[in-house]
Amino acid sequence: MPSADLPLLCPVCSRPLEYLEAEATRQPRLLCPSGHSFDAARQGYFNLLVGKGTPFEPDSAAMVASRYAFLGNGHYGPLQQALASAVVPVLRPEGAVVLDSGTGTGHYLRAILDAAAAGGRKASAIGLDISKFALRRAARLNPEAVNLVWDIWRPLPVADNSVDAVTVVFAPRNPAEFARVLRPEGVLAVVTPRPGHLAGIAAVTGMLGIEEGKDERLAEAMAGHFEPEKAVDVDIPLKLGRAAAADLAFMGPAGHHLDRYKIAARLEDSPEPVEADAKFRLSVFRPTAHVAP
Repeated sequence: MPSADLPLLCPVCSRPLEYLEAEATRQPRLLCPSGHSFDAARQGYFNLLVGKGTPFEPDSAAMVASRYAFLGNGHYGPLQQALASAVVPVLRPEGAVVLDSGTGTGHYLRAILDAAAAGGRKASAIGLDISKFALRRAARLNPEAVNLVWDIWRPLPVADNSVDAVTVVFAPRNPAEFARVLRPEGVLAVVTPRPGHLAGIAAVTGMLGIEEGKDERLAEAMAGHFEPEKAVDVDIPLKLGRAAAADLAFMGPAGHHLDRYKIAARLEDSPEPVEADAKFRLSVFRPTAHVAP
């Protein structure tokens, strides 16, 4: 069950939202003092988008199913562990809050919460994503988190200076909002792919390549809000069955313009195991205003 005192704000009036447990005739809900109420979906997540919703295309149910299968089999376990190692040490022993922006199926947040608990730190969590299909999975995997449908480009429904860590794994970044919600000692952890990431599978399946200058664009986006603290490269050699390789190709941005069956067909002549190198960079930032001189 989520914590009742998470620093959530009403998307209508910006007053604090309170988590209320399920009653006999209704799902759990989020309620503000002005009376704006948001009931949980049957699958456990909340939709806070009001007005016109979002113009961005959410991940489909099929893409999410592939991601859940791939990550659930532990193929990116070393990346999950590296992210947890970067985040958990900054969490307060009590009352810590983690904001997973673009939480997807929730596997990376799950690793952080498990590592925090193992280290004796009690952390609450907020997961944001625009895909209700992803959040159905995330709510099941992380029932102690509040999982919200939200557009990352909007002001976040989170109070100022209230979050210990923001994590962003292959998701859009809103530096101004991340800096606003982070506590003075907080960290922003961003995972991006490096050149050569999954190059072998990409060549066969038609996955999108890694654009040049990605690190430079990340640094430019963070300038004025964050200072870099450290960067860690994580390399994972993969040996996959064809089905797992198809899930890997389909679960990311390529899934918006490629059909999984066509991806699988392109892999039919590939010898098993299908080999590829996953190449990630984990960049850790501190809010500029709080960086020690």
